This record gives sequence, structure tokens and C-alpha cells, in this order.
Amino acid sequence: MLAPTSEGIPEFARDTAELRAWHEALRAEFPIITRHPELVFLDSAATSQKPRAVLDAVHAYLTTSNANAGRGAYPWANRTTALVERTRSRVKGFLGDRAPGASTVHFVSGTSEGLRAVALDWLTTWLTDGDEIIVPFADHQANLSPWLEAQRLLGRQGVGIHVRALPRQAVSGDYDHVALAEMVGPRTRFVAATHVHHVYGADMDIHRLREAVGPEVVICLDAAQSVGHLPVSVSDLDVDFVVFSGHKALALPGSGAVWCRGERGPEFRPGGWSGTPNTVGIASVEAALDWLHAAGTDRVARWNRALAAQLTDGLRHLSPYTVLGCQRSLPADADVRRREGIVTFRHREIPSDDLGFILFDRGFMVRADSLCQAGADGTEEKDGAVRVSVHVYNSPEEIERLLSVLATLDD
Repeated sequence: MLAPTSEGIPEFARDTAELRAWHEALRAEFPIITRHPELVFLDSAATSQKPRAVLDAVHAYLTTSNANAGRGAYPWANRTTALVERTRSRVKGFLGDRAPGASTVHFVSGTSEGLRAVALDWLTTWLTDGDEIIVPFADHQANLSPWLEAQRLLGRQGVGIHVRALPRQAVSGDYDHVALAEMVGPRTRFVAATHVHHVYGADMDIHRLREAVGPEVVICLDAAQSVGHLPVSVSDLDVDFVVFSGHKALALPGSGAVWCRGERGPEFRPGGWSGTPNTVGIASVEAALDWLHAAGTDRVARWNRALAAQLTDGLRHLSPYTVLGCQRSLPADADVRRREGIVTFRHREIPSDDLGFILFDRGFMVRADSLCQAGADGTEEKDGAVRVSVHVYNSPEEIERLLSVLATLDD
């Protein structure tokens, strides 16, 4: 619960004050941030900036060990092969996997490719005529379109499966676990869900899914906005797949992973010939996870929540703006969980794309479009919005500066 302290100081301000020295030391490790003090990067939900440790690891790999993995017996190839296997283990450890000997990790280009691989290389080999899957129709397109594509592919093969929408609570936007439990039947095989919503910034209470769906249903988690932003424990969440993008967790673009528990359904193996892995991207993932572990993902999460709380508390006093998502979480003394570093809003009069250009003219880099949000019919939503998303390199002063600029657009 976020509430004012006895001195009247909001908890978000107390958290940022307590973590100030920690934040300043970490912010100094991001060269692109320190070199451009006139700019404020507020688009970390799209991609994150990279700490020097990741840049150094990439440089060291490319200048000492660059080779193909699993295809040579000379030292550079051996070191690259060891890097890939070591990073698989690093991913398992970072995700709190308590049974790493039974799980697998496959490297992909990002969450979109990883979810599609689960859909087309795994789900389509397992489902039979009349089976049912439950998927989110109000999350990112990448966590909807692969499951609809799998349905179409199976349909062409004469296998009809039912796709149902993961139910949501009307007021908060959270998943409705009670309604989900009532939906699950004997032919329900699979549920896809999102850990942190890419528009509303909400932790979607994934730990409650297993109780709702029972012990046999496979759960696949889109963790693009959670891995690297807050602690993630696959053992505590009791999910079967976790898919994430490395580039949103401080690693390089074109990197990501699919973690698979491997206890329910067939073994997951990406289809086709594997080819050359993105070894430099994998090197960056290892370095990024090491950096995040040293920084402390619990503190990263506290910092990001505090900045989001500072922004929502400020926006609720600016009448032209509507913040998307749970309205109960906007004030400083909210008694519900706050946004995980993502705040999305609209201006009553200014179109969101125009507002994005206005903000960049004032030095702020934000996302301003439809945000790849899926609609009820499976297509992309058309309504635009401005999304502000933060990470450890952002500061309370930047949020206050943003609020000051937004206030000048008050009508």
C-alpha cells in the first residue's frame, strides 16, 4: 500500500529518497544517458538503454572470441559454445528456476518471435480437434496473433480448436480469475497471459492463474515488460513458458529467450534448422542479467514504481489528461498496487501523435501511437495514446520536468 508517511511525505517520494545514491551510481553507468543530459528517454517499454557493462561485454566478445557455437573445435568456437550454455543457465537462475535440470532455454530474437515459436512449433503439434485455448484479446498484438494464427493453421488441417478471450475485470483491467476458473473445462489445454501490461503498467496477478486453471493446463507468459524490471520467479508463478526480449532488459536488440518448464505437453523444440545463433546478443543477455542481479531487481522495481506513482499523482491534478488503466491507483495514497513503471494517458484536445511531437520538442522521448494494443476482434486498436515508461536511469527530476511541461498544455 502506498500512503503518506506520518510527516505527510508520499511513499513514492520516500522510496526515491532512500534509493537516491543507488540510482545516481547506476545512472552514471549508461553512456547514452550521461552524454545527453538535455534529453529524457521515457520509452523503456519499447527498448531499454544499455549500461557500460553490457557494452564492454559485447566489445570483449567481438574482439576476443567471436565464432560460431557448436560448430568448431578451436578455442574461439569452444568459448562461444560455453557462452551460450552458460547464458542458458544464467537465464534459468535469473528466473528463479528451482528445477533447472528439467527445463530448457531457447534463444530467439525477442518476445514476438518467441511467442510465435511456442504457437506454431509447439502448440499446433499438441492440440486435437475440439480442444480449447484461452488467450488475451486486450494485450499486446504479439500475445494474440500467434494463437489466432495457430488456430487458422490447424483449421486448414481439419483440426478445429476453440479460442476464447481471457476475461478481465471491467474497473481495474486486471484478469478476472474467478471468471477464468468458471471458463475452464475438460478440453481447456492452454492459457496465454501477460505478466505486466504494456499499456496499463499493471502486474496482472499471474500467481493466481494456476489456482484458477488447475494443475494440467499449460500457461504461457509474455514477460516482455517484467523481466529486467521486477523480480520474476517461474517457480512461484507456476507457469510453463516464459518469453522475454533481451533488448527490454538492458541487452542488445535481436535478443530474447523462451524458457520452458517441460512438464506439461510435448517437449518444446523450435522448428526448422536452427542455424547460427545471435552469439553477440547472447553475450549481451548474460552481461545484462548479471548487471541487473547486482543492481537488485527488487530495488529496480521499487524505483520504477515510485517514478510511475509520482507521474500518476501529478497527472490526476491536470484536468485535460486521462490516465488509462485502474483509476484507484492514481493518487499518492492509493490502497492498491501501483503501475510497474508504465503510465499511459491522453489529452482531451491534443491528438496523441501531436502530443508526442510536442514533448520531443521539449526534450522528452515517449511513445505516442496505438501501442500495438490488440482489439476485441483481434486487430490492432486505432486509438492512440502517449506512453511514458521508465527505468533505473530516469530520475524524479525528469518526471517533475515532464509534469511541468504537460501543465503548460492545460486548457
